[in-house]
Amino acid sequence: MNTASKRKELLLAKRLRREINRHNRLYYERSSPEISDAEYDRLFKQLERLEGEYPELRRADSPTRRVGGRPQKQFKTVAHPIPMLSIDNTYSREELAAFDERVRKNLKGESFEYVAELKIDGVSLSLLYEHGTLMRAATRGDGRFGDDVTENVRTIKEIPTTLKGVGQIPSPLEIRGEVFMPKTVFLKLNRGKQEEGEELFANPRNAAAGSLKLLDTEAVAERGLRFIAHGLGLYEKNGFRTHEEVLDFFKKVNVPVSPHRRLCKNLEEVNTACDLWAAKKAELDFEIDGLVVKVNELRQREALGATNKSPRWVIAYKFPAEKAQTRLLDISVQVGRTGVLTPVAHLEPVFLAGTTVARATLHNEDEIERLGLRIGDTVLIEKSGEIIPQVLEVLTKKRTGKEKRYVFPGHCPVCGSGVSREEGEVACRCVNIGCTAQLKARLLHFASRKAMDIEGLGEALVDQLVDQRLVADFSGIYFLKKEILAGLERMGEKSAENLIRQIEASKKRELYRLIYGLGIRHVGVNAARLLTGRFGSVEKLSRASAEEVESIHAIGGVISKSVGEFFKNRENLKVLERLQRAGVSVREEKKKMVSSEFAGRTFVLTGALEDFSREEATRQILDRDGRVSSSVSKKTDFVVAGEAPGSKLEEAKKLGVKVIREGEFKKLLGRSQ
Repeated sequence: MNTASKRKELLLAKRLRREINRHNRLYYERSSPEISDAEYDRLFKQLERLEGEYPELRRADSPTRRVGGRPQKQFKTVAHPIPMLSIDNTYSREELAAFDERVRKNLKGESFEYVAELKIDGVSLSLLYEHGTLMRAATRGDGRFGDDVTENVRTIKEIPTTLKGVGQIPSPLEIRGEVFMPKTVFLKLNRGKQEEGEELFANPRNAAAGSLKLLDTEAVAERGLRFIAHGLGLYEKNGFRTHEEVLDFFKKVNVPVSPHRRLCKNLEEVNTACDLWAAKKAELDFEIDGLVVKVNELRQREALGATNKSPRWVIAYKFPAEKAQTRLLDISVQVGRTGVLTPVAHLEPVFLAGTTVARATLHNEDEIERLGLRIGDTVLIEKSGEIIPQVLEVLTKKRTGKEKRYVFPGHCPVCGSGVSREEGEVACRCVNIGCTAQLKARLLHFASRKAMDIEGLGEALVDQLVDQRLVADFSGIYFLKKEILAGLERMGEKSAENLIRQIEASKKRELYRLIYGLGIRHVGVNAARLLTGRFGSVEKLSRASAEEVESIHAIGGVISKSVGEFFKNRENLKVLERLQRAGVSVREEKKKMVSSEFAGRTFVLTGALEDFSREEATRQILDRDGRVSSSVSKKTDFVVAGEAPGSKLEEAKKLGVKVIREGEFKKLLGRSQ
């Protein structure tokens, strides 16, 4: 290779590495991919080909030598006992046939079988059991190191914390599989986010990844995640001969496996399975994007071995994504309750994946810039697992010259105020807290079912209340008169009476609903419950230090900062004063059960309790005037140890702290009634 050619290929390899690493970060770390799997694989194979042709271009840190993204900082990093390699993908039957030929050649004439399993579009997970007890759950991460998500995984009811039901359980035993979110759960979650003016998840895979990384285990439990096991990592050799035997063993010890797998004697049967599920995938309540084809016999797998990235005994056949061409008619910008400006593509209606698509999300300003979008462009859109269609690319060859550049607004499209973009964020926000679009979204959030639950205060009515300046903040709802409401469009005396009753009833809602309804950034329902349990009133919460807020289990620095900023705002404090004047309850009515067993004593919780979630146990202690800490010290009075306790138990033993089991904890609760 001459100098000029070498420099050209070197620059191309450098650009590809940079681009692939960026997409790895978006996919694995932020759960917000910008390109399709097919496009990613095209980039990856281009780099792989380049490094194969010119070995001098290879680098130790090339993404072709790694698997995924870095683990998240807020979770403990753990090493996988055996690397979690990724699987080679193919999109054509020809490549599937080439894989079959390679297997046949490397096994030197031996007969073999395949197992074809559904390729669930979820998040890879490793479960490590010792003596039948779940000790650790970890994400794939970069293949060598992942995030310890054990506490969150314990909330997934299908994953047993103890393996029972069959002879001697191998120890250690590492079970690998996929965490996913069912379609029905995903749609319900997105409906809730839409009602509250929050950014929607693009697809169930992103929702599952985001849920698994939540810092609040109770919030994870509410997300309805599921798990299906598909193989072994580390295990004590104990006579498993085939993959089918492994899956049968999983089923016997109550670890969920796919009921849709098929044992295939040859490639023809694999192709039949691919055709079957390409036609039937819409019938499933979870997303699949293809089939995984594996050599069945474990001995033969060892003989086939692996590259530094992927095993040679398995391949993923991915279904072609459903795509369509259409024209971009316009881009509008919506303003959410936190002021975020979200661009939406308005498309010439096109039929895709069973529905007529007329709109697609563009996420943010950077996405428009990346795509190079112009009004009037012909675009390619995709709906492959994505409930919200994605704009894949602009078909620039179809431009006529009449297309117009789109300039992202420098001012709020609703109120005309300036917009800002904080360092490190992709979101642009309207800086005017009095913006009517924000106010409308905040009022809808305040009245939503999970917050103050004011039935009848919907979008059409909120529009009128704000546009006619009848309400300027949350407190204004409580000063509305029946006569004024009855005169509004689509209202009447009866409707007005019903709404006034609902508003009056909301004054006595639980305090956590009010705190959630205030719309403090990053404070969801479960965080609101924890803040209520710890402080008991808006007044105490408003005076709490950052350290006091952060000391609550599952409340971190991000939430603590948001809470502090909210209560520093004078306008917010004035609204709270008016709410109190209107008769809205701003303190927890339930009185603490001061108990000599709990009062002033510090408890630390470790392991999984059978009859309590971590947050339920915390509330029981706080209600009795006890304290809950996340770490063991000499000042700890009790460590409550559940199933598979962590290092806190050993620390307690070293320090001589009293350890009680769940039964003793229940007795303490009973004596304190």
